[in-house]
Amino acid sequence: MARPRLAASTALRLARQYPVLTLTGPRQSGKTTMARSLFKNKPYLSMEDPDILRISTEDPRGFLAQYPNGAILDEVQRAPHLFSYIQRIVDEHNKPGFYILTGSQNFQLMANISQSLAGRSAILHLLPFSLAEAYPRTRPEVEELLFRGFYPRIFDKKLAPSEAMAFYVSTYVERDVRQLLNVKDLRLFQTFLRLCAGRTAQEVNYSALANECGVNHNTIKSWISILETSFLITLVRPHYANLGKRLTKSPKLHFVDPALVCYLLGIESPKQLATHPQRGAIFESWVATELLKQRYNIAKNNNQFYFRENNGHEIDLILDHGETVDAMEVKSGKTYAPDFFRNILKYRAANPACRSGTVVYGGKDSQRVGENQLLSYRELDKEQQLAQKKKGKK
Repeated sequence: MARPRLAASTALRLARQYPVLTLTGPRQSGKTTMARSLFKNKPYLSMEDPDILRISTEDPRGFLAQYPNGAILDEVQRAPHLFSYIQRIVDEHNKPGFYILTGSQNFQLMANISQSLAGRSAILHLLPFSLAEAYPRTRPEVEELLFRGFYPRIFDKKLAPSEAMAFYVSTYVERDVRQLLNVKDLRLFQTFLRLCAGRTAQEVNYSALANECGVNHNTIKSWISILETSFLITLVRPHYANLGKRLTKSPKLHFVDPALVCYLLGIESPKQLATHPQRGAIFESWVATELLKQRYNIAKNNNQFYFRENNGHEIDLILDHGETVDAMEVKSGKTYAPDFFRNILKYRAANPACRSGTVVYGGKDSQRVGENQLLSYRELDKEQQLAQKKKGKK
């Protein structure tokens, strides 16, 4: 039985408001499962089925006419020829939730939506399980949590994480890369993937990656873009008042799932992860993407930035709410140390718009520390849990 997703209520709400609902996210994040469980009365069609794709290509109008009440069209980016016909149909029927589309190649999918379905489609990003979805009751030790990752199939089928990630990379990532970039030397791209894994939670240095891979600067930018649009990584921009600087300065790279990073770095057990030099970086990337999942689950955009001054003063995450911001530091250590809040205290003293300061750490106990919050990784979804409880009482 499929686990309930926190984004489900948002998906149902959007389907009542827009004629098309588009679910997008990485492969194997649960898009198809959620679509089929929420919209059981709609026919399901996978555009990865060669026969279905061929029929839809030869006669798109006749193909869609077979489903007068709409349908679920899975991996629809493979059928760009359908989008203009979908536009005509939803304009004619003017009914909410008529088509449910899913896709894992966000660049192709969004290009087609912006061209044909602008204003007609709600878009909901579905990433792998959140902390609350993967562990609704008890929370494991941080090393087990990071090593296992959050892809639904690992939980549902009780798969070995390293083995599952090996198959994931060879089956999905490399196939999609071939289709999107026409990369002929996959070994070179595999080297690039592993180099990126070693840089999770770090600023992207395009020139250094280009030199190590033996390709040019523009190729690295293209490959980074594909990882981002395939939802394998997310890029966090620096926080400046000058919006132009945010776009031109180097972003930080975070892998969306820690199990994938562990596989790419050759980490084969939680015990090995406990003493691995990249443990802290993997933990920081997980915290960033866990917060991102919470935003995406309620159809909000990414509001994450990082802050760094020339003198080395840094804040791992700045959560921008428009007029106010929250400052967050991430420490993988399990024991609280007073200097955890050093950078946050400096930042808050210099930035009146900062409304809160939080340190997420690898320990089990949360507490107030002056005007700031020490938050256990086990309670990273605390605000989400409180919101769910309030919602249930109404």
